Amino acid sequence: QVQLAESGGGLVQAGGSLRISCAASGSIAAQNAMGWHRQAPGKQRELVSLITTGGDIKYADSVKGRFTISRDNAKNTIYLEMSSLKPEDTAVYYCCLAYDLSVMAGYSDYDFWGQGTQVTVSS
Repeated sequence: QVQLAESGGGLVQAGGSLRISCAASGSIAAQNAMGWHRQAPGKQRELVSLITTGGDIKYADSVKGRFTISRDNAKNTIYLEMSSLKPEDTAVYYCCLAYDLSVMAGYSDYDFWGQGTQVTVSS
């Protein structure tokens, strides 16, 4: 079984920056994609960003140029550097992991999810 533990959420003012992390533990396949989705109150969960063990990256259009995803494969940990934050970025951010890399094209589902970390951007 795989566990995903998010950390680093919090409250930040609009225009500010925040970094969230997700550490995966357990029996993890060497090749995988990890990333972030977010869900704001009253809205559907949406993809934010994904990164594979090989370094392929995908971003939602709404965060391109503002968010940067990275990973440390030795630590099975991913990071999301968020800058120029807007109130509309307020959401619970969920870490996810998939073994089928076609998830990068939206063709498969995720195998594991974290519990989520709250990010709140005040105006």
